[in-house]
Amino acid sequence: MKLQKLLSYTRRAVDDYQMIASGDRIAVGISGGKDSLTLLYALHGLRRFYPNNFELQAITVDLGFPGFDLSKIEILCKQLEIPYTIVKSEIGQIIFQERKETNPCSLCAKMRKGALNEKAKELGCNKIAYAHHQDDVVETMLLSLIYEGRFYSFSPYTYLDRMDLTVIRPMLYVPEAEVIGFQNLMKLPVCKSPCPADGYTRREYAKDLLRQLNQENPGVKERMFSSIINGNIKGWPQKQPYIRKRGSNISKGGSEFNEQSSIS
Repeated sequence: MKLQKLLSYTRRAVDDYQMIASGDRIAVGISGGKDSLTLLYALHGLRRFYPNNFELQAITVDLGFPGFDLSKIEILCKQLEIPYTIVKSEIGQIIFQERKETNPCSLCAKMRKGALNEKAKELGCNKIAYAHHQDDVVETMLLSLIYEGRFYSFSPYTYLDRMDLTVIRPMLYVPEAEVIGFQNLMKLPVCKSPCPADGYTRREYAKDLLRQLNQENPGVKERMFSSIINGNIKGWPQKQPYIRKRGSNISKGGSEFNEQSSIS
């Protein structure tokens, strides 16, 4: 996937759900993985032409695992001229050594998000961008059906009233396969997660299940995604009418992708 296509996916999601307003200062949660680095490029590119002016602040919550080297990401943020803050924590030690959690992911995510939210507020941000993509949306729905017995997935944006922060998900329409293509094309400086539970989670199970379902029934992932965004899930915002403002094309002479190509 080339940058222009990534920007088309991102622009459509941002416009459909009115994710960005003028004056926003958006914290980009950087885990070190391909998804969050792709999001960083997407918002950096969008900022150049989007009619609503906004600022970016990259933040990584370091869980304290040894060998987690963020130096290449620091270099990338300098190249993109995006301020970057690393939040040091002992979350990894608390979960795996002190508490010895058998199912660590839920608590880890809660603590990591809490640290990210606090730093974002401290740095004057009013929104936080997560790098959840199309596959994440469908996998979350599968997890909810299997383990909770309900049809649910996370919303394109969520207001956190206790923190007075809004979480946005600008990569909502981007398939993971396209993210992998972008990673290879741009040679993103991905930092492998040193977490002991990496690759052995319920989400990995849902990812494998979705892959199998899509192999046996080609196109089922896209149909599931469409059922989610059109399913009137409680708490989901309504899509806004898509209006292209004059002079706001992705690139000079560039063409726009249609609705179908933006979500499949």
